[in-house]
Amino acid sequence: MGWFSRWRRKRILQHTELDPGLWRATVERYPFIQALSDEELARLRELVVLFLHDKSIQGAAGMVMSPAVRVAIAVQACVLILNLGLGYYRGWVEIVVYPDEFVAEYEYMDEAGVAHRVHEPMSGESWERGPVLLSWADAQEAGKGTAYNVVIHEFAHKLDMLNGEPNGFPPLHADMSRERWSAALTAAYEQFCREVDSGRELEIDEYAAESPAEFFAVMSEAFFESPASVRRTYPEVYTQFSQFYRQDPAARLASAAARRTQAVT
Repeated sequence: MGWFSRWRRKRILQHTELDPGLWRATVERYPFIQALSDEELARLRELVVLFLHDKSIQGAAGMVMSPAVRVAIAVQACVLILNLGLGYYRGWVEIVVYPDEFVAEYEYMDEAGVAHRVHEPMSGESWERGPVLLSWADAQEAGKGTAYNVVIHEFAHKLDMLNGEPNGFPPLHADMSRERWSAALTAAYEQFCREVDSGRELEIDEYAAESPAEFFAVMSEAFFESPASVRRTYPEVYTQFSQFYRQDPAARLASAAARRTQAVT
C-alpha cells in the first residue's frame, strides 16, 4: 500500500462514523461474526467503513434502504476479505438490493448452437466487472445455522471473477498449490454431484451441483456459516478454503463456544 493509499484510508476512517449501537446489533445478529476475536472485529469494522465509502448500495423495485441494511450487507461481504483486503473487491462499485426475489432475463447458446432466452426468479446475481444484485428477503435468512447466505455466495463469485469468468478457481496466493486446489475441489465436486443424484439428504445446498463455480460459492457460504460441517465432510476443501480466505472459522466458532461455556460456569 503506497503513501497515498495509506493517507486516504486513514482520512476515511478518521472522518467516517459508524453508529456503535448499530454495529453491536449487526455483530450479534450473525453467530459467525460474533465469534470473531476483538482484534478481528476491530479490523472488520475498519473494512466495513472503507467498503461503505467505496461502494454504492442502492435499493430497487421499491426497496427502502436504511443504515441497518447497508451495514448488514457490508459486514457479511467484508468477512470474506477480512485477511485479504478491500483490493479483492476492486473494479466495480454497485450493489443493488431488491426487497425480494427479482427476475433475471438473459440469452445463451447451448452446445448444439440453439439460442435460449431465460426468464427466472433469482435471490442474487453477480456480474463480471459489474454490480452485485441481492434479494433482501433472502439475505435475511443468514446467520440461522442453515449454511445459507446469499451475500457470502454472491461475493464469493466476485472473488472467483478476479481472474475471469467464474469457474471455482479464484486467484490463489503465491504459497498455495494450484494442483492441490484443483484436486481437492474436483474430487469434492464430483462426490457431491453423485450424492445429489443418489437422492441423499445433504447438509450443503444442492445448488452447489450446478457447476464448479456454484460449488465454490455454496461451499463458501457453508465455510463461514457451518464450518464444522465442511471440515467433517470435505476436509481437503476446508484446508484449501482456510488457505485461500486465510481464516479457520471452525476453530473460531469452537473457541467462541468454549468462552461462552466458561463465562456461564
